[in-house]
Amino acid sequence: MYKKEIRISVFEYADISELDSQAQGLFKESQKSILTAYAPYSKFSVGAAVLLENGKVINGSNQENMAYPSGMCAERVALFAARSNFPDQKVIALAVSSAESDTATSLLTPCGSCRQVIHEIEENQRTGFRIICGSGNSPIHVFENGDQLLPFSFSHPTLKVI
Repeated sequence: MYKKEIRISVFEYADISELDSQAQGLFKESQKSILTAYAPYSKFSVGAAVLLENGKVINGSNQENMAYPSGMCAERVALFAARSNFPDQKVIALAVSSAESDTATSLLTPCGSCRQVIHEIEENQRTGFRIICGSGNSPIHVFENGDQLLPFSFSHPTLKVI
């Protein structure tokens, strides 16, 4: 028997002013996206913004449906839109934010499904990307890549990418 230890690192910033200008801009875009969220059931509005290597920013927001789980998280809305419209562009960064009233001090991070999507995009483009998470009234957390959020991602060598 062997014991293995996995360490995850995250950068914590007191507020948006501590981020570099690129991260600040992307985080502000994610905050704008909150306004288009459709969250009548959970009342948990989330916005996301994806920065592509060509400089384009793709926004997304969570979209709920009364037939759970038919809705979709903001992260996947933005990432899928980016991949659909710009399939040859690598993702450089993803910012995710929630409305101030939704999270007072908790750590906002993508859900498990979104983490798996992040993993596969990173695997396909053969490079990771920054994930910036926060709300208006809590610290902002920055992960260097998806492995920091999902160290045991679903991946199997016999599943071939076509």
